[in-house]
Amino acid sequence: MDAAVVGAVLQGIIPYLLQLIKENRELISSNFDKIDDLYKNLCLLNKFMVKYTEDHYKDDILMGLADEIRMRVYEVEDVLETYIVEESLYRKKNFVRKVVGSIKHLSDLKSIGKTIQELSKRVEQTRSDNRGYVPVLVEGVKRNNAISKDNQLEGYPEADRIIGFEDAADHVLKLIDVKSEAEEQSTSEAAQQSESKLKVVSIHGMLGLGKTTLANKVLTDPNIEFQFLTRILVSVTKKYEKKEVLLSILRSLKINISDQNMSEVDLVNKVREELKYKYLVVVDDVWDGENWDNLKGAFPDNNNGSRVIITTRDVRVAQYVSPKCEPYQLRFMKLQEAEELLRMKVFEENKCPEELKPNERLILEKCDGLPLAIVVTGGILKANPKDANWWKDVLDEVPPLVDKKKVERIDRYIRLSYDNLHHEVKPCFLYLGVFPENLEIQVWKVLQLWIAEGFIPQHETASLERMAEQYFRELVDRNLLIVGKRTLSGKIKTCRIHDTLREFCKKTAKAEDLFQAIHKNTNPSSSRRLCCINSQFSEYILGGQPADKVRSFLSFGQDETKYNEDPNSSIFKPFKLLRVFDISSIYINFPGRFPPKLPNLVLLKFIAINFNLKNLPKSMSSLRNLETLIVHTTEPTLDIQADIWMMTKLRLLHTNTTAFLPKCQDESSSIEYLQTMSTISPHSLTKQVLGRTKKLKKLGISGSLATLVKSNGDSDLFECLCRLSSLENLKLHSDESKLLALPQPDKFPKNLKTLSLRKTGLEWNIHMRILGGLQSLEVLKLKDKAFVGAEWKTEKGGFRSLKVLFIGDTDLDNWEVKGDDLPELRCLILKRIKSLEQMPSDFEHMKNLERIDLERTNRWLVKSAKDIQKSRPQIKLSVYPPEK
Repeated sequence: MDAAVVGAVLQGIIPYLLQLIKENRELISSNFDKIDDLYKNLCLLNKFMVKYTEDHYKDDILMGLADEIRMRVYEVEDVLETYIVEESLYRKKNFVRKVVGSIKHLSDLKSIGKTIQELSKRVEQTRSDNRGYVPVLVEGVKRNNAISKDNQLEGYPEADRIIGFEDAADHVLKLIDVKSEAEEQSTSEAAQQSESKLKVVSIHGMLGLGKTTLANKVLTDPNIEFQFLTRILVSVTKKYEKKEVLLSILRSLKINISDQNMSEVDLVNKVREELKYKYLVVVDDVWDGENWDNLKGAFPDNNNGSRVIITTRDVRVAQYVSPKCEPYQLRFMKLQEAEELLRMKVFEENKCPEELKPNERLILEKCDGLPLAIVVTGGILKANPKDANWWKDVLDEVPPLVDKKKVERIDRYIRLSYDNLHHEVKPCFLYLGVFPENLEIQVWKVLQLWIAEGFIPQHETASLERMAEQYFRELVDRNLLIVGKRTLSGKIKTCRIHDTLREFCKKTAKAEDLFQAIHKNTNPSSSRRLCCINSQFSEYILGGQPADKVRSFLSFGQDETKYNEDPNSSIFKPFKLLRVFDISSIYINFPGRFPPKLPNLVLLKFIAINFNLKNLPKSMSSLRNLETLIVHTTEPTLDIQADIWMMTKLRLLHTNTTAFLPKCQDESSSIEYLQTMSTISPHSLTKQVLGRTKKLKKLGISGSLATLVKSNGDSDLFECLCRLSSLENLKLHSDESKLLALPQPDKFPKNLKTLSLRKTGLEWNIHMRILGGLQSLEVLKLKDKAFVGAEWKTEKGGFRSLKVLFIGDTDLDNWEVKGDDLPELRCLILKRIKSLEQMPSDFEHMKNLERIDLERTNRWLVKSAKDIQKSRPQIKLSVYPPEK
């Protein structure tokens, strides 16, 4: 039991209970005196919890005390929330039902009052019994509680690159017969014919050695990109499910499977059909030879030189899957590689101060060339990277690897890094275990989940989102998270967690009762947070498991799963006290009506659903505690009839289609926390609406944009938008009705950094001049004929801050740019542009340009881009599909 985790969770629960009492004074008025005593005792208990958690986070006695306090607080939470829910639902009843149920209701209130009085005495007694307790501080590596105040979601992209294993990658390339162009030409015809057969090779090595990293290094090798049109990595893992693996392959091939109930035989045939071009597939983390036997039929031998690479921890599996080819045993890192990896993770460059090098060498000796150990230890050192005493403390605590066959040694590295985390970040880290293995985790979603779960404390000067970003950045800095995709502006968009770290999270979270994963024959009756994969959702719901204490239910899947709602029951019925409900990866087919039990979940703070309905009815107005509302629907539009303006805690509203908002009256409350709103019909964004959403940072507008701006540039919408000083990200996506004009630059939000236009049909030489005047604009995305016309000549003095320019699907065929235009441009992305045959030659004079991406363009444009790269070799050029 980790008292720090219990303390951090309780520091979220107790303030939540105090706030709950404050906000529901009118509802609980009949028992207010008794609840007021409870409130005072909770305040005192909260002060005690804050002090001991911050100062004495690992004392053995306090661990037991923390468990006792948690049980007491959970009892209070159960009673209070049940009281508030029952009272809320009673008041929603009509007059007749109230009269019929009044006697029972009064009896319930009296009973609850007695329970609250008893609980208040227990809380006071718990606090009193431990008032004089003075614990002893722990010894060892002390936590460094300072959290980075940098831009939390940007970080250092260079640290994402793969370090080391050059010779290993070369060896694997030889195993799969990848040659340079010159070697290819000199190969005999007989050898070429032999190499055209499908070949399977294997890589084996112990846990944490970097097998997946090596496989990714091979997949991104330029020779691989040149020779293999299809390149994918799919994970098998210990809990092998053939159907999931096949679906993952098809998803990687960007094949949409509408029928999720396809048989395994049909899926195998579909994979074989899609793997028609020369392919390289990495099958990662195979545990058993039988798994490979069961799967190998999906990989056709088209006599075109296709290859499959298997990674495994077991040498016997490696020998079994490729008996004709000697398996490659991945070595431990060389000292020079280990030094570079450690320094990149600690200092973000390959340099180490001289005074730290002796301890650096000793730490690396203990890590013994194991990448996972080096990375995790580097995360600890980064907390205080230039303090010699800190390095000495870490050196004393790092366990030597000694016997490389004993995997439990790695657990000690992870535990050391975990113990060193700020106590409030620990539950955030453990919570990552709810996500399925190898799932690309959306950063914005995990931040909102942390907030809804109460893991993020209130701060005097920073928003909850800002604090959540700081916690996320700490996990990245400690190398406990793997950065996945980045946005065009460089911010972290998705992340992953190493499977070993994920298993640690799951194991530790279960021991500390933070959450429970649902499997077959699981009894989750006492758990407050449950998670499952989609395939187990129906079984859990239909199984009638008790859920009266569940506060969070999450189901994740990498492919959408269908669920037909029974008109005589409801998936929402068991979850009376639910606060977090994320089932967006499950398509729920409601039988023609909105589920009546959903509006009864009055405590809901986070909901993500995916259904077939056209509207959110007025009955949803009862969900006054909602902070995150995510709705996906198969309908072309969504009519939000619920009064979201009374949901004053709302922070994020997202729909996958054009949403119509309810009318906003002048006297409506301001939604002071709302930061993200998408995708909204332009006609819903009235002066009243934008006047009550002044903290918006991200706004997506979708629908008929033709009337937004008059032909002279006047716009009532932009008159309001320009007053939104926090707005940084704006999307204008049209439904084929083009914009007549754009307002002048001073009518755009002054701090706008990212602008996305789609199907707006604007003219290059008329309207780009206006966008060029946006002084803060850093990212401009022009999609699907956002601009039309054959010619664009940039104007001097425009786009002074622009770093990323994306142009997709346009009829542009002549583009003129001067060398001093676009002075800050780092990245240029051109997609599906067939008519443009020449890159502006002055791009070679742009000193800040780092990257050019071309996708589905023409060979003449590719040639001109290569000419620019020849004069500026530091520019990275990416071409898709790769040239043959």
